[in-house]
Amino acid sequence: MKYLIVGLGNIGDEYIGTRHNIGFRMLDAFAKASNCVFNDKRYGFVGEMSLRGRQLILLKPSTYMNLSGLAVRYWMNKEKIPLENILVLVDDIALPFGTLRLKPKGSDAGHNGLKNIADNLCTQNYARLRFGIGNDFPRGCQVDYVLGQFDEEDLKKMDERIEKACEIIKSFVLAGINITMNQFNNQ
Repeated sequence: MKYLIVGLGNIGDEYIGTRHNIGFRMLDAFAKASNCVFNDKRYGFVGEMSLRGRQLILLKPSTYMNLSGLAVRYWMNKEKIPLENILVLVDDIALPFGTLRLKPKGSDAGHNGLKNIADNLCTQNYARLRFGIGNDFPRGCQVDYVLGQFDEEDLKKMDERIEKACEIIKSFVLAGINITMNQFNNQ
């Protein structure tokens, strides 16, 4: 069985550590725990690993957030990965910092990366792990907030929340989405 695990973010040094790049951060931590290395390939940085007999393709699109769907569609088709074996890791301003929510499908909720994936796959029926980044910003300053750095208080809790996200990714692959949602969505 093959799985495509996609971390959303923007490439470039100016985006490292920003709230919008939490998808990259989660995927980097997951890869590091398994000594998986990313290589620069078509439409993104790709790592390959196995987890108890399952093959995982880890993808950090190099297309920038608003065109992430191009990379997802390309790697999904190239590796012949079924839609139900795709998991997208993404930031969510509607959730308080560190809240993790696994969903089997859903709207893009105004997130341009998710919107582009849905447009390219012609469906919103793909799993996503949402990492809450909070919404403590003045009206009209959303872009500055999501492209800004985490504050000290959030950084103190970051490692534990990233570790929990890695557990969710593993469980998604090994136990499936329903068991994983039941186990983790209330933590």
